[in-house]
Amino acid sequence: MRDALARFLEHLEHEVRVSPHTLRAYAGDIEALLATIEARRGREPTPADFDQRELRAHLAALHTRRASPSSMARALSAVRSFGEFMRRAGLVADNAATLVRRPKQRKPLPVALPVEDITAIIDAPGHRAGVLGERDRAVLEVLYGAGLRVSECVALNLPDLRWHGDELELRVVRGKGGKDRVAPLGTRGAAALRRYLAARDGLLRPGPRTDALFLNRRGRRLGERSVRELVYRRCLATGARARVGPHGLRHSFATHLLESGCDLRSIQAMLGHASLSTTERYTHLDLGHVTDVYERAHPRAQGRAADLIDALREPDPAKDE
Repeated sequence: MRDALARFLEHLEHEVRVSPHTLRAYAGDIEALLATIEARRGREPTPADFDQRELRAHLAALHTRRASPSSMARALSAVRSFGEFMRRAGLVADNAATLVRRPKQRKPLPVALPVEDITAIIDAPGHRAGVLGERDRAVLEVLYGAGLRVSECVALNLPDLRWHGDELELRVVRGKGGKDRVAPLGTRGAAALRRYLAARDGLLRPGPRTDALFLNRRGRRLGERSVRELVYRRCLATGARARVGPHGLRHSFATHLLESGCDLRSIQAMLGHASLSTTERYTHLDLGHVTDVYERAHPRAQGRAADLIDALREPDPAKDE
């Protein structure tokens, strides 16, 4: 079965084009299943071992190790995808993972900071001096001002910047699932990027030049971990009401846009979500809340808001944060 796993991971990387993070998560979850089967059977697992009994035994083992319901659900999702790959390849007759019930889990609401906390994180004193401080401000502006994922932010290259006077568009070509999109960035974010670009050469080192937009102190592409540490550090330094990471800035971006009157479809496009229901979750609202707002605000609602809101609902197969 490990040969099948290697082929499955190649399929995910080169054909489905999942992110490196997703690829590592799938590999780890499925390898854990194979290890459980190997420990129970005392031999190398084969596709014939892919049955309900082994799958349930694996989930039980995860539960014994105190895995969270969300971790167990993610593991089962990875195993289901692997089972479907083996079924299509003719290695198993049926995908037994589809018959295993998904663990119940609560869906936590994402954390969105109020506008004043975001303003302090970006603008309050305490940034490092010089080019690193300008870089940090620009990174924060891009995360919140354009709603980018941290992976998309650090993957930006100089040619991805499209200037329109005092405003800027970011060409996000390495988004989740390989989706391309254009993310607008307002005047403050554009101004922060101009200041950083004017000082960026101070981070370059001898050798081949790089097109990476955000550089670390060694002149290489800035890493995701460094960006997370930056956001955590600014939350603590400014007394934000919650300690969030880059995804918290993305949640805040979406929530603040909706609160300012932006429609869900536009927010969906800016976030790069495949499904509107994912966008709904990002904005801390459910469609029932939208129904209530519509009923109160529209003079001709007459109880028809639920029908209109239901028309917005669509399946969320991508689960794409």
